[in-house]
Amino acid sequence: MTGDAVPHLYSVEIKTARWEEMVQWYRQVISLRVLIRVVDDGYAQLQAGGAHLALIRVAAAPPASERISLAFEVSSVDELAKRLSSVSHPFEKRLRDNEGFWELITTDPDGNRLRFFEWPFGG
Repeated sequence: MTGDAVPHLYSVEIKTARWEEMVQWYRQVISLRVLIRVVDDGYAQLQAGGAHLALIRVAAAPPASERISLAFEVSSVDELAKRLSSVSHPFEKRLRDNEGFWELITTDPDGNRLRFFEWPFGG
């Protein structure tokens, strides 16, 4: 990074005691692509658009923060709702009339808040 360069968010890291379950959930339900998976080290890096989500195994994870949520833009909130319903995972879907987009709120298996949104007419 040079003097005036704006930092580029590369990765968000989540520490979890349920590493295998979290990797599978983000891969199968949310459809993130696994780039790196090192089972012995308990490390996985998943592609989330232009950024990455790293899942790091720890013996005892701290509780999920209520201050932070991860926001993802998706092409279809309805498709995500179908995938979450198919695994009986709770969510709330609503139209944000004043902002003009659909959003779906849920949590991952560790309780981290996730927000997915879809712009009308393809953004």
